[in-house]
Amino acid sequence: MNIFQKIARRIIKMSFDTAVSTIEYFSKMDKYYQQVDELRKLKNGTLGKEIAICLDNHKLNLVPNYESHDLKHVLLGYKMTAEDEIRMQAFMIGNGNFSIPSFTILFFGALLLPDLWSTFYSDFKTGRQTIPISNWTINDFANRPISELRIELTQPTQQKINLIDMKRLTQFAAMATFLAGVFGMLFCLPFLFSSNMADLVGAGFPFVAGAILVVGGLLTLSNLTKEINNNQRAAMQLKS
Repeated sequence: MNIFQKIARRIIKMSFDTAVSTIEYFSKMDKYYQQVDELRKLKNGTLGKEIAICLDNHKLNLVPNYESHDLKHVLLGYKMTAEDEIRMQAFMIGNGNFSIPSFTILFFGALLLPDLWSTFYSDFKTGRQTIPISNWTINDFANRPISELRIELTQPTQQKINLIDMKRLTQFAAMATFLAGVFGMLFCLPFLFSSNMADLVGAGFPFVAGAILVVGGLLTLSNLTKEINNNQRAAMQLKS
């Protein structure tokens, strides 16, 4: 690992640590401390117990409003490192979690860690082959054996395939819009530092247009994810 790769990983780790510290600072943590205490009391081998062990080993706590984040780390086997954090987001996007945080983390992670692009793509493909878990919560699965849950992950789900699937078409269009915006912003970025006014004006408007495309694509993907999660919750309630 060269010096640039080490610096990139350090930047990512510092960013995550700062974000977590900020969230905890502005949140009431008592109930999350209590939740971890309850997880510690569960049987060995359960998902909840493994989450508590992982948090204790890294001297961490559940992050308010992101409790399921640690569930996925433990369930999927991704470590609490900079590269594994990005890898998990690649997996989750492949798994159908089209959220703004996931895309943002993967985007900047891919920029800072180009040496792991092939790994990210492999994780993305793995996510596509795994049953959707974006709506899994600690409360629902804490008492389940983690080995049993990992077996369930590999079981393909039965899906109805329509010749014309508007949701998939919308997802594709939103993804294409997002990528087009990112490409446009990156292409225009060098010209924004030019001392030539013509370059600044010529690159400024396309850069703003690219930013609008990125935001629009992310919002569309986020709305689609919410709809998918709501459908999954409804299906789980019917099964129970």
